[in-house]
Amino acid sequence: MATFLYKIGRLAFRKRGYVALIWVALLAIAGVGAATAATPAASSFSIPGTEAQKAFDLLDQRFPASHADGATARVVFQVPDGQKMADPANKAEVEKIVGELKSGSDQVASVTDPFTANAVSKDGSTAYITVSYDAASTSLTDETKEALQKAGDHAEKGGMTVALGGDALEAGAEGGATEVIGIVLAGVVLVVTLGSLVAAGLPLLTAIVGVGIGVASITALANALDLGTTTSTLAMMIGLAVGIDYALFIVSRYRAELAEGREREEAAGRAVGTAGSAVVFAGLTVVIALAGLSVVNVPMLTKMGLAAAGTVVVAVLIALTLVPALMGFAGKRIMGRKARNAAAAANRPDAKPNGGTRWARFVLRRPLWVLVVGVLGLGAIALPATSLEMGLPDDGSQPKSTTQRQAYDMLSDGFGPGFNGPLMVVVDTQHSSDGKTAVKQVSDEIESLGHVTAVTPAVFNPAGDTATITVIPKDRPSSAGTEELVHSIRDAGEHIKSDTGAEVLVTGATAMNIDFSQRMNDALIPYLGLVVGLAFLLLILVFRSILVPLKAALGFLLSVVAALGAVVAVFQWGWLASLLGVETTGPIMSMMPIFMVGVVFGLAMDYEVFLVTRMREAFVHGETPHQAIETGFKHGARVVTAAAVIMMAVFGGFIGATESMIKMIGFGLAIAVFFDAFVVRMAIVPAVLALLGKRAWWLPRWLDRVLPNVDVEGEGLRKHLPADERDGGGPAGDARELSRV
Repeated sequence: MATFLYKIGRLAFRKRGYVALIWVALLAIAGVGAATAATPAASSFSIPGTEAQKAFDLLDQRFPASHADGATARVVFQVPDGQKMADPANKAEVEKIVGELKSGSDQVASVTDPFTANAVSKDGSTAYITVSYDAASTSLTDETKEALQKAGDHAEKGGMTVALGGDALEAGAEGGATEVIGIVLAGVVLVVTLGSLVAAGLPLLTAIVGVGIGVASITALANALDLGTTTSTLAMMIGLAVGIDYALFIVSRYRAELAEGREREEAAGRAVGTAGSAVVFAGLTVVIALAGLSVVNVPMLTKMGLAAAGTVVVAVLIALTLVPALMGFAGKRIMGRKARNAAAAANRPDAKPNGGTRWARFVLRRPLWVLVVGVLGLGAIALPATSLEMGLPDDGSQPKSTTQRQAYDMLSDGFGPGFNGPLMVVVDTQHSSDGKTAVKQVSDEIESLGHVTAVTPAVFNPAGDTATITVIPKDRPSSAGTEELVHSIRDAGEHIKSDTGAEVLVTGATAMNIDFSQRMNDALIPYLGLVVGLAFLLLILVFRSILVPLKAALGFLLSVVAALGAVVAVFQWGWLASLLGVETTGPIMSMMPIFMVGVVFGLAMDYEVFLVTRMREAFVHGETPHQAIETGFKHGARVVTAAAVIMMAVFGGFIGATESMIKMIGFGLAIAVFFDAFVVRMAIVPAVLALLGKRAWWLPRWLDRVLPNVDVEGEGLRKHLPADERDGGGPAGDARELSRV
């Protein structure tokens, strides 16, 4: 592979004009496709095979006019102390708003009057209007949303407090500011690391091109493939991080080759042949991790993973072709004067060891202590993960300043905490001899259960073969008591089905969240096995070792569990919550563990592959295990540190988001990268390799014969070198050769 990539790198460098033109044309085509694409329809969220989804599908068939998948909104009113909602002025104002909402949009399916729908609290202080739409929240027009938001303006002027809740107000993912923050911080890190504005700008430029192509392609295909806005957000987040890192790896190796006195085209070829091999295999691990999200069998996650994986593929291709092409355009400016002087000084026999070398020597002197401290430290941070509680965010997790959160709190105060998460029980009586009796039995059974505040009378469809019952839990939607109630109703339904033939299904947003969390739990172990197993086999191929890939996988698991522990401590327990702007603590988003495993595993392998392939390269070329570790850190520590800081900057920029889910993802990924790069890869990995010595590179002979030689360390490139370099001589150390750059 190294020889093939070497030829690709030289060709791209030599034909740089054509290569740049091709990528610009691809960006333009993707941009035109995105600009001319039809506005995507609502992105559907479904969980095939779950009871909640089965009930939703049944409602669509038996209650076609109910718009089960349509958006809903609640306009919540609260009167000042001493007044009642039934006071003539307040009642007239609310009824006026009901009329305005009915006529405010042709997307409105129904509007309930709180005085006829029993939607006034017992103390008379709170009431709400329910608005149902015949379209999903993502398909509502601006006029429809504006009419909803204006509904309570007059009531507020009259002294009532008005707040809006429901999924009709859900906004698409906000972008722009957080990405800009990440890019700016990444630019600062690149300038400090590379010491040249040109060299720092090159990874940023290529990453933006790659993300532009990826996100524009997703936008162009969004309507045809039913892709949501979160799909492009994830693709942008991952594409930006890996795009900068992969280009940084290539540029850093190119500068190292120039520092050894090689001609520019030869240096570009060798940079792509060696660092490019690491980029290819690092990219493959990311693609495996993201595409592996398909095993969860949630279409939304599958599409998100595959779209992000496609963006990573683009980033790899750009690193192998556009980066060497732009290095050709950059000329000698790729190395600023300070960088050239530093490279010349570093190659002198009496040169002082750099920070990476000094750190490697420290670890080599005390490998056991470093290993013990690293493992125990991460283990202690991981302890909160044992108390992990999972759920999906609702309006109760929104910032207190939002109208959704205010409506949530007003309903909880007026009607009880369970009112924000009603359960819908669907009774299919098609195969029952006495449907009405079966439905009454269901209602009686539910009323006898714990954690129930109210059970509404059953509503039959026109055909009389299906009924719906609304159940108001006693506890808030994300509580353990509400989850227990859902399971209790389902258990009771099994007995009712055997007695009467009527099938009982529990659905609604709360039940859907519970089923989604269970699906995530059930899929985590198979997903871990698939991703870690495939990556383990891939790393055996790369490193031609059993113990190095095993150490890489175990180190990753340690860092991701520690990151989960940190997430639980902040977002569930509330430690440092005020510092990070977390207003409400609660269960961790149910997709967070599997999402972190997928994203962080792929990114963590970047550092493993880039750092350890340089060690492997030195070991293959005759250095002792300890010398190889020093060489790997001498050339790779600064770059890996910069790459990790860049990823932390990109992910950390999302901590400032107001949306709790985005904030949690940003924090979780940033802290996971910190643990994996600085504790596992920079401390635990060299400590383990030092303790193992030559045994780290052991591979059974039969397996060595079976495995294809992908030549990541670039041994095959030696035939392209002059004889004196193959014998260990050549331009290395001749700083004067830099004048040719």
